[in-house]
Amino acid sequence: MAEGSGDWAGTDVPDGEPRTNGFSTSVAHPARIWDYWLGGKDHYAADRAAGDHVLQVAPFVRDVAKADRAFLASAVRHLVADRGIRQFLDIGTGLPTADNTHEVAQRATPESRVVYVDNDPVVLAHARALLTSAPQGATAYIDADARDTGKIIAQAAATLDFGQPVAVMLLGVLLFIPDADDPWAVTAELMEAVPPGSYLAVSHGASDIQAGDVAAAGSRYNEHSAVAMQLRTRADFTRFFDGLELAHPGVVPINHWQPGPRPGTHEEGALPAYAALGRKPAQSRGGAEQQPR
Repeated sequence: MAEGSGDWAGTDVPDGEPRTNGFSTSVAHPARIWDYWLGGKDHYAADRAAGDHVLQVAPFVRDVAKADRAFLASAVRHLVADRGIRQFLDIGTGLPTADNTHEVAQRATPESRVVYVDNDPVVLAHARALLTSAPQGATAYIDADARDTGKIIAQAAATLDFGQPVAVMLLGVLLFIPDADDPWAVTAELMEAVPPGSYLAVSHGASDIQAGDVAAAGSRYNEHSAVAMQLRTRADFTRFFDGLELAHPGVVPINHWQPGPRPGTHEEGALPAYAALGRKPAQSRGGAEQQPR
């Protein structure tokens, strides 16, 4: 599930139900369900009920949520410390929690610049918590749908220098873009806008790990959430990195991702989500998956 993305506009809300900043607290909302699974505090009874419906058939979703946050922190630290990245475009931001992108990046390199993007009114209501920064760096927030890549790039240019490498973060958001809206084109358009040496980080729910339990969890989630999600196979996930060089360890279950040499094999079972990091080469080359470096 997205760290918080989803278009709330047009969602039916029963007359007389409470609303906050244009959204209803009585209809389960993706960002708040995710916050509940993470053990946060920004959720309501409807979100907890929806989250519990999924947990009944797939208790591992809490571990997926925590692994997703761990991937964010690990990838950002690696990009800053080992890859020299100082700019981040975090799309599908989600509700603020511990170790947001700017906090991880600026802890290591205070001059890091971060632009957050979400079209979720729940996240917008909490955006002030994201707009904090070390004085040497900068943060900004853009209210936009992930599919509106032109708007995102145009507005992000006020904070980021697109002549220098940028890390594009799409963690748990692409599963909310159906095949009909071509999420692979979304990532391609974003990576076309950034220079060589930029990176793409993606996490996404998997349909082909623990397939039976995952299918049941997806159905329950879509029954109870305002925004439906679409899980994908490893092959479809890998397509997001067409034309990019996959960094070590390549496309792996999210709880198996770590940069650098892997000290032995993972005994921990694979969680049903994929994660990967890819680099835009000097001359983009599409097609088959590249070998991890």
